Amino acid sequence: MKKITTILMLTLMFFMNNSCSKSDDAAIVDCFGESILTELKHSADAGNSKIINYSIQYSGSNSVGSVKWNFGDGTPVQTVSSATGAVSHTYTTAGTFEVKADVAISKGGGSCTVSPKKSVTVN
Repeated sequence: MKKITTILMLTLMFFMNNSCSKSDDAAIVDCFGESILTELKHSADAGNSKIINYSIQYSGSNSVGSVKWNFGDGTPVQTVSSATGAVSHTYTTAGTFEVKADVAISKGGGSCTVSPKKSVTVN
């Protein structure tokens, strides 16, 4: 009987140490839900159509930590650490480019990355 009690106690302690707590649940970020709330915005500069201004519009309640921009023209990825991720990029040639923003969203101790894309035509 003593062995069974010991085994049950050890099993109970194992499950208590390895189960999720309320604080763990608070740190979980729903990446699919966040992707619906994240939009990539762009506009051409009034003076030079090869300069495109980019930003992220996030309408969720969590925090945007950083945005990694891939402008689709072969230039290095640019990281911006702000809630809007605002950045300007100058293209050297006209064309259509697939732009992607890797947006890091955090909540408590959890985080996820959503990656909105947009096809942008530069004149």
